[in-house]
Amino acid sequence: MNHLESTFTGKNSFWRYILMFAAILIVANTLGAIPLFLSLFLKSGSDPAVFSQIAANPNDFSILGLSQNIGLIIMLSPFIAGLIAFVILVKPLNNRTFRMTINGTGKIRWDRFFISAAVWLILSALYLFFYLKFDPSNFTINNKTTSLIILSVISVLLIPFQAALEEVLFRGYLMQGFAAIFRNRWFPLIMTSVLFGLLHAVNPEVKEYGFFTMMPQYIVFGLIFGIITILDDGIEAAMGAHAINNIFLCIMLTTESSALQTSALYKQYNIHPWPDFAALIITGIVFILILKRIFRWDKFSLLFKKIPG
Repeated sequence: MNHLESTFTGKNSFWRYILMFAAILIVANTLGAIPLFLSLFLKSGSDPAVFSQIAANPNDFSILGLSQNIGLIIMLSPFIAGLIAFVILVKPLNNRTFRMTINGTGKIRWDRFFISAAVWLILSALYLFFYLKFDPSNFTINNKTTSLIILSVISVLLIPFQAALEEVLFRGYLMQGFAAIFRNRWFPLIMTSVLFGLLHAVNPEVKEYGFFTMMPQYIVFGLIFGIITILDDGIEAAMGAHAINNIFLCIMLTTESSALQTSALYKQYNIHPWPDFAALIITGIVFILILKRIFRWDKFSLLFKKIPG
């Protein structure tokens, strides 16, 4: 085992983790927001009211005269800036290399990333196929133009940075930090899943359907990614599933309350959070069992095994 244990020789004072998160937030919302600031500045010359308009509708980039594809790039820019900040700061702050937060070694297992992504993609496609078949009136074709190709390229190139930052921070950096303090695996799993859920508390879906309705979905996503991180001794599989989940949604499906507004192929009108939550649990269990067989993981009791030290 390398992933959780690798942090024990690093610097794990609590203030270092607070400083890391503060630095990433600052960089993401300053340097990462430069494309948004430039767009606002250029538009304000002809429409001074643009600042209040975008504040009221932060996901509507048509206010700035921008397409949804350009808007997606602007929304993903803070994640790229935040990831760069993490890569630069993790060594001086915690005496860890970036690759050590991936799996505790100096080598990234790309096969884990792509296999996990492929399995999650198949499960997501099957779920959407049956959803379209049994509730066709809830969907309509939203985009059949060449902009869908551009959207696909943007999604494939940029969304992995967003997924990588979240996975590195939660299933990598924080999970290792909690493991160093509590010397077990279940507490880091639960805590990072809850914190991952709270990170998404400002998403428009939460505003639309309620905190206690949407939060279980985000936390279960965190649990799924956390379980495969512990069983696979690294975050590559979690990164692959996370990235392809967001890529698939950006390209294939959009709703009025989607956090990432895109010109996707389909538009869904009515969201059913609790049936979707039940489907997520079933999909997550099937996903974990498939990966367990492919990667030949040890027994699930590893999740509760005490970390020596």
